[in-house]
Amino acid sequence: MAVNLVNTKISKQVLHFQPGGAPAYFEVTVVNESNQFASFQIEIIAAGSSESLGSNWYTITPAVSAKNPPGDSTKFDVTIINTPVAGFIGKMNLIVRIFSLELRDEDRQLLRLIVEAGVGTVAMQVELPIREFSTQPQGLIEIPVRVFNPSQLPASVSLRPIGLKPQWFINGDEKLLPVAPGTKTETSFLCQLPIPEEVPSQAYSFTIEATHTNGLPSRSREGIINVNPAGFIDFQCTPEKQNIPASRPWLPQLRVNSTTYQLECQNHSNLSQKISIEVREGEEGQPKCFWQVEPEFVELHPGEKQNLQLLVSKRRRWFGLKLKLAFKVKAVAPERRININNENQYLQLIIHPILHPWLQMGLGILLLYLLWYLSWLNPNNPFFGHRRSVSFVQFNGVGDRAVSSSQDQSIIRWNLAGFSNPLINQDDGRMAKGAGKSVRIVRYKPVDNDVVAAGLENGEIQIWDVLGGTKKPKVTFSFDKADRVLGLEFSQDSHFLFSGHGSGLVLQWDINSALLDDEVTLEKPINIKDVKFPVYSLTLAGQDKQNLVIAGRYNNLAIWNFAQNKLWKVPYNPPGSQNDYIVSVDSAEYKPSLLATADNMGQITLWNMQQCLSKNNGQCQTLDKWSDGHSGKAVRSVALSRDGCYLVSGGDDNRVILWPLTKQGRRVSPTGQTIRSQNQRFNSVDIKVVKNKILIISGNDDHRVRLDMRDLAKNVDCKQ
Repeated sequence: MAVNLVNTKISKQVLHFQPGGAPAYFEVTVVNESNQFASFQIEIIAAGSSESLGSNWYTITPAVSAKNPPGDSTKFDVTIINTPVAGFIGKMNLIVRIFSLELRDEDRQLLRLIVEAGVGTVAMQVELPIREFSTQPQGLIEIPVRVFNPSQLPASVSLRPIGLKPQWFINGDEKLLPVAPGTKTETSFLCQLPIPEEVPSQAYSFTIEATHTNGLPSRSREGIINVNPAGFIDFQCTPEKQNIPASRPWLPQLRVNSTTYQLECQNHSNLSQKISIEVREGEEGQPKCFWQVEPEFVELHPGEKQNLQLLVSKRRRWFGLKLKLAFKVKAVAPERRININNENQYLQLIIHPILHPWLQMGLGILLLYLLWYLSWLNPNNPFFGHRRSVSFVQFNGVGDRAVSSSQDQSIIRWNLAGFSNPLINQDDGRMAKGAGKSVRIVRYKPVDNDVVAAGLENGEIQIWDVLGGTKKPKVTFSFDKADRVLGLEFSQDSHFLFSGHGSGLVLQWDINSALLDDEVTLEKPINIKDVKFPVYSLTLAGQDKQNLVIAGRYNNLAIWNFAQNKLWKVPYNPPGSQNDYIVSVDSAEYKPSLLATADNMGQITLWNMQQCLSKNNGQCQTLDKWSDGHSGKAVRSVALSRDGCYLVSGGDDNRVILWPLTKQGRRVSPTGQTIRSQNQRFNSVDIKVVKNKILIISGNDDHRVRLDMRDLAKNVDCKQ
């Protein structure tokens, strides 16, 4: 027969319990019938008990007894605090199980429990099967709720979330749920979060409150909805393109050196953000600008919009084209989980010069005009060229320089290279700026061309140093200050100077001492010849160059052999009246017997002077003669080339004409080549053949000196 090591005694066999009323008690005494120390525990088992209650419907004190020696006893107090079966009324059996882990033995006792109808209210038990949720704004979550009715009566339970905004719930924030006695019923709330600006990223705690008419309200344990960061920062710059100045760039706005960009930041996220701005130059090597962002940063709460200002300044240039600059503007936020839309903005800045290009162009044109006006290119420039009619022009012996005289009382040296090259000043300097009276004629000294002689309207003759650039003449002399000088001619050796005057006198001056810089005063000429007519032009003719050809009023043409002091006249056809003048004569240096004359009736005559010079009489051969070259108008000047191959003429028909000649000294063609045509008459011309070019210089009533160049005529062969 087995030995029972656990001896149990229960204080009551029948126990009454009324839910909502006083608890029911009974005692259990346990005796250690073993021969060792042992501890004991008690467990109450009710048939059909609710799993939802577990062992929560009773309490046992103590939960575990101390180790008792053999034969010692332990008393347990058992209290029934709730019905073992939810909603049950009637009798049920309870099994009291007593066991010891050390003894590996147990004892069971039976107890009759009578459950009566309950009194008072019973709270519903609310559970959250899922207590923690994680989502993003505008996310949809389902919150399950479980309700247990521990009462003996059915209940209509109202469930309401506490701690969350009602508008978050799609089907409303309240549910009515019927729960049978002693049963569990589940439902759920469908929750959709709003846009990020309305739901900051954080943990939102909530509970579910259950209320019903027959019991006390109750709440579930706390649940949590974790809202993750979401959304974006919108970054905009307005405008993207700016100008300095912003308007009317054609006006010289001196103090406008800056502009402002508006930087707009709007927080479309659920996190507060601290936004700062980085600015970088758009291109390497572009000019540096000063820039400043105000304020340095902004604090943006969800849904908030704020502006910053980017001030860019750069000192503007006066001249040049507009300057195009680029900037990269970046919005920076410490929270990397939130994106920034349009994080990088590329800005353009156009900086206009203070003077608009059109204004610069206008000023440039004005400056060029002023430079032109003050340069030798301007025919009306008061600092260059003549201001009144040009009376006489002559080449030097080489053909690279020339001199001219004018009614403006000046004598000018000319650099002929400047006529073809605008970078070279053709005006080589004035020898006389105010000679006292109009300068009628100017002549180079034949040898060296280092001095010129000038004949003035007041009868004075001046000798000027061409190379020295002195402001005063080397020497000034006159015979009669009321007798104007109309013609000058040097002797071949430059020892003498001949002057022709309006009174009809032809004077021979010994200027050798003056040319040698000896301090002598020329008080009177060494020879005086009265030809009885106003003298307009002089030239030397003949092989020995001792014959002075004299031309003047009444179409008089005379020859004075100054070595023999003989004077004779050459018949001229037609003979002239007091209004007729031979105004110009010239001879060819290499053909000294070839002479050209021109008169104010438009006639040009070519002469062979050999016979009349050798016999000292007036019988000279006429080689050619024509009056239609200048349309019958006065021919003011003629000049022969040194070799006698070309004749140039200028007159009142406002033209300069070139006449190629034959070996015999006649025209190659009855019509000459018009070299230049202007609006006013030509007073003086000269010709020079240099290499394969024909140089023609002319002086006009429009106060201009002009140079023309032509190629040698291919069909002309006049050399001996």
